[in-house]
Amino acid sequence: MAYLFVHFREMITPEGERVYFAISKDGYRFEKLNNGKAILTPSFGEKGCRDIEIIRLRDKSFVILATDLCIANRWDENYNVDWKDCNHNGSKCLHMWKSEDLIHFSDEILLPIANQDFGCLWAPEVFYDDIRDEYLIHWSSTVKSDNFTHMSIYASVTKDFKTFSEPFLFFTKENEILDSHICKIGDTYHLFYKNSNPGMNLHAVSSDLYGPYVNDDKFQEYIESIYWPGSYEAPTTYILPDGRWCLMLDFFGCEKDKMGYVPFISPEAGNSDFRMDKESFIFPYGFKHGHCIEISDEEYERLKNFYRND
Repeated sequence: MAYLFVHFREMITPEGERVYFAISKDGYRFEKLNNGKAILTPSFGEKGCRDIEIIRLRDKSFVILATDLCIANRWDENYNVDWKDCNHNGSKCLHMWKSEDLIHFSDEILLPIANQDFGCLWAPEVFYDDIRDEYLIHWSSTVKSDNFTHMSIYASVTKDFKTFSEPFLFFTKENEILDSHICKIGDTYHLFYKNSNPGMNLHAVSSDLYGPYVNDDKFQEYIESIYWPGSYEAPTTYILPDGRWCLMLDFFGCEKDKMGYVPFISPEAGNSDFRMDKESFIFPYGFKHGHCIEISDEEYERLKNFYRND
């Protein structure tokens, strides 16, 4: 067993808003690939991609999705960003690449999965629904019906990543929410997301993919207790070789030298008694909003040899 972490990097130039790979043999110590240079560079839309998602399909091939957004090109001379403009006047498509081996990739596609009533498509993730044998793509959006003022989680389903259902509202709250991550452990669906008020990551559970989801009060209490609880986003999880459950939260927006994913560990998969554990993990640089998947030892060696570092 090994791991591949796809992500982007925090930079003041567009070079950071591309697809980067890092690998690990144990899920704790990650090494950069390709000398820390991008694996994929977008050429359509805003020519930048953030919020990188990867999924292994049932046929063993891979799909990479990303938000079509280049914040570096939207900064003014003082590095300010008009986020209101970003979330209702841009990013209306998703970048998509396909691959059989993570070495050779299809031509980039700018995927118009939603219509012009959507202000943005941010932070795509894909969940394989084994009950219905289809893939649920979910993301964060504002919509025209409320004048692009309220972010919620929307979704579309596909069986082949060629045709997609009409987008629909998947999950919403009275306050804005974004950055959804779904995983299934046993018969329980776990939904992690960022809530604007309280401004922190929350966890909810359900016996059905489509809900209703019940808030995990114990997890919320712990998150409220950590340093700068509102400065974490982009949840993603994976199971470590020893069976412990790793939750990664992206620390952003303050103390620039500390920005990037921070690990939280629980004793076992499905147990949300997470505790921060920075000391056990090694990153070559700060990973930004991405996704970590298991890969085989053979895939690990192939990636390491092809994208070898000098």
